Amino acid sequence: MPTRLVLDTNIVMDMLHFGNRHTQPLQTAINQGHILCFTATECLAELDRVSAYPEFGLDLAARNVLMQSYRSIATPCDASGEENYLLPRCRDKDDQKFLILAARCQADLLITRDKLLLKLARHRHKPPPFTIMTAEAANQLLGLV
Repeated sequence: MPTRLVLDTNIVMDMLHFGNRHTQPLQTAINQGHILCFTATECLAELDRVSAYPEFGLDLAARNVLMQSYRSIATPCDASGEENYLLPRCRDKDDQKFLILAARCQADLLITRDKLLLKLARHRHKPPPFTIMTAEAANQLLGLV
């Protein structure tokens, strides 16, 4: 069974806009079907909003290509009812959606470089039911390097 993962917005940007060397092995494994990547409407909305930031230098056509590229490799996993997952609370409420998505799609890994999310990986009272780690650590764990 393929590994199931969720990528936060920064990791998607690293992968599809910057071609970051730490995300390329993950992208290859996703493209080859060895890993399943999940997203949701609210995560796609954040990616669309973030990709419009002037510092990324993406015009509308480039943003559309980025969004279509992500949609082509990510499986939608939107809520289908009430969700009551026992999850830690992230101090940045914008990141909570990635925790919820990872629980919803029964992800094995949530890939991020966000320090607040990475800190939740070690939550003593409500540890998440999935592993939260960086792309570099995921590559090592999955034997992609």
